[in-house]
Amino acid sequence: MPAVTAESRPKLPRHAKLRFDKARDGWVLLGPERVLMLDEVAAGVLRRCDGATTLDGIVTALATEYEADPAEVRGDVETLLQDLADKGMLDP
Repeated sequence: MPAVTAESRPKLPRHAKLRFDKARDGWVLLGPERVLMLDEVAAGVLRRCDGATTLDGIVTALATEYEADPAEVRGDVETLLQDLADKGMLDP
C-alpha cells in the first residue's frame, strides 16, 4: 500500500468523485459501487487534495482555518488520507 507522507501530494483518482449530495444534504465521496458519507472536516480535507498541495500544505491551511494545533491536525489528516488510500479512494 502506498504511504501518505509529509511530501505526498494527494489527489482523488479518476474513479473517485467528491460531490455535495442534495438528497443527503452532505458531502459524499463516490467510488465504484460505494458511497462514503463525509463530515464537513473530511470534505474540507478532500477539497484540498488537488495533486499539487503537499500534506504539509493541507495541514497548515486546516490548522489556520480551524485555529487548531498543527500536530493534532496532522495526525487526523494523515489517518483519514491513509485510510482512503488503503481503500483505493485516494492517490497519495
